[in-house]
Amino acid sequence: MKNSADSVSALPFLGPEEAGLVTQYLAGRDLSQHTRRAFFNDLKKFAAWFTTANREPLRFGRVTTRDLIDFRDHLRREKEQAVATVNRALVLLRSFFAWLVEEGHLAANPAKKVKELRRQALAPKGLERSQVRRLLREVELRGDVRADAIFNLFLFTGCRVGDLVGLELDDLLLGERSGNVVYRHGKGGKQRSVPLPLPARRAMQEYLGCRPPVESRRVFIGERGPLTDRGVRALCDKFSALIGVDLHPHLLRHTYAHQFLADNQNDLVSLAQILGHESLNTTARYTQRSEGQLAQAGDRLAY
Repeated sequence: MKNSADSVSALPFLGPEEAGLVTQYLAGRDLSQHTRRAFFNDLKKFAAWFTTANREPLRFGRVTTRDLIDFRDHLRREKEQAVATVNRALVLLRSFFAWLVEEGHLAANPAKKVKELRRQALAPKGLERSQVRRLLREVELRGDVRADAIFNLFLFTGCRVGDLVGLELDDLLLGERSGNVVYRHGKGGKQRSVPLPLPARRAMQEYLGCRPPVESRRVFIGERGPLTDRGVRALCDKFSALIGVDLHPHLLRHTYAHQFLADNQNDLVSLAQILGHESLNTTARYTQRSEGQLAQAGDRLAY
């Protein structure tokens, strides 16, 4: 027996004819229980809004494109529902009205030209300072010199995983007061030189002091030869479990980008050069605010 929330009887604004069409529509579709429930809830919201706004019962043949636009705006502005929730309602209603057209019950789909809301561009997520500290402490407590070098390269140079596994001994220039790393196998085959801050230089020097004596010129060596992309991701998985944070190479790259901009007055040109971006538009996404930052900004608003 279906839950009352998933039955046509739970839609008090539908007349017998509309209720019958909904029953036919659902009978011909193999929908999950979640999607079925979402459809009923969204149709219920639309029926209630339509009846109140137009002061007439909902008849599918009376629905206009203007109705659906106004309903979309009602959900977002007055009900303050999330963009994803509003868009889901539009998609489900559009699909239902398309079926009504296919079955000959309507001449045209009133939802066809109604655009979904655009999601606000947010910055790629990075680790918080406390999470970075937790990671580096865990690495130190385990005495994992290679992991320390790898994570320091990610966090202090913003490299991609391909940059890291392709790194060769001749690509490292380590001195007492300065250092550089040359990434020769960047995206698009482009080469770039990135400065190595002191913590990264120290971590690299310590690793090179105990690096296995193998013939390969690759910097990072695994149990079966040069470290691979899969090996780096396995290392991230290991420390993810230890610190309770879902780590992956690109998250560490994002972390570097955010911290670089915070510490260098939003110097996009320098960051683009370090990350190997061809366009500043790609780098500029890091200047977008995160959801947490937007929430904090909203909380500070007062009238």
